[in-house]
Amino acid sequence: MNQMPSVGWPPGAQLTARRPKVALIHYWLVRMRGGERVLEQVLRMFPDADVFTHVYNPKGVSDFLRSKTIKTTFINRMPWSKRFYQRYLPLMPLALEELDLTGYDLVISFEAGPSKGVITSPNTLHVCYCHSPMRYLWDSYGEYKAGAGAITRSIMAPIFHFLRVWDVTTAARVDGFISNSTFIRNRIEKVYRRDAVVVHPPVPVKLFQPFAEPDARFLWVGHMTSYKRPDLVVDAFNELGLPLLMVGDGPLRKKMAARANANIEIIPSLDFDKYRETLARCRALVYTAEEDFGIIPVEALAAGRPVIAYGKGGVLDTLTEFETSLFFREQTKDALVDAVKRFEHWLPHFRPSVATTAAARFSPEHFETQFRAAIRAINNDRHDSVTALLDADYV
Repeated sequence: MNQMPSVGWPPGAQLTARRPKVALIHYWLVRMRGGERVLEQVLRMFPDADVFTHVYNPKGVSDFLRSKTIKTTFINRMPWSKRFYQRYLPLMPLALEELDLTGYDLVISFEAGPSKGVITSPNTLHVCYCHSPMRYLWDSYGEYKAGAGAITRSIMAPIFHFLRVWDVTTAARVDGFISNSTFIRNRIEKVYRRDAVVVHPPVPVKLFQPFAEPDARFLWVGHMTSYKRPDLVVDAFNELGLPLLMVGDGPLRKKMAARANANIEIIPSLDFDKYRETLARCRALVYTAEEDFGIIPVEALAAGRPVIAYGKGGVLDTLTEFETSLFFREQTKDALVDAVKRFEHWLPHFRPSVATTAAARFSPEHFETQFRAAIRAINNDRHDSVTALLDADYV
């Protein structure tokens, strides 16, 4: 009796008798920021992947993510978890280790909150795309502790000690790290003593276009929290007297509005079309934060505008001084005031075409090519199912 031939995947392959399974582990899905945009892009690469997260708020994410099946840990069932999810940080290691990832060929964790601590089998490749080792556990611990209430401060030391031990230990569960910038690669080496491949996040650069006649007004965009340093730009432009638009909501917005002079306008948000136009027409984007990567400066380049930036962090990968930007080296009002004055002398040398060319390096297409290559290098043909998955046409 003739037997039916075995069917592999992709068609014609005999490496595996079933379609490889992919799991994506994201820390929480409550709003759309840079990390969630990366998750979206990876989901487009692996459209059949299962998504796991601690807390899921469908109202806070994109239609694309809502169209996917999102599986949650028990943290999602805890009281008021969608609002106070970070209060459950001490329980998240246990929640991750309770996930059953049996049968998955490829697990990709996205680390900025707890996600990489999942347990996988020897037959599974675990890749961690690290936006940053958790800041509040490591280099920003002092800042977070200083801003916490008295009760929280009293219990932070023992809890965070446990979390640091767990965080370092679980780095050994990862087969390979990918970082979003050189800045984060250095952090990974410092905290985990592991090397990482740099793959910059995807930025939808094709959605932005230069505008023929920019305005005289400078622009600042960001969530108004202390580490973004909105106070720095308010104080500097109060002294300069130059027109400035600040776009962003957050706990410091009302305080900044009360502090700003009449030359500074502060609004909580813009719809995307208005944001694109505002970015393309600004005299320059002013960027005061030390970020892990920083998507907004790349969007400014794609819109053909220069950036005045604090010269530390992820911007060292994205901006080139005296070509697309000017840096100030200290996070002080005087340093920013000096940078804006120097900018006026340099501006005639700026070329929008140079900026848009620089931005093209961060397109989603470029991200996908580099991301697939990084996974392939980490796998190194150890897992046939992952090799077959990466060779598939839809990846």
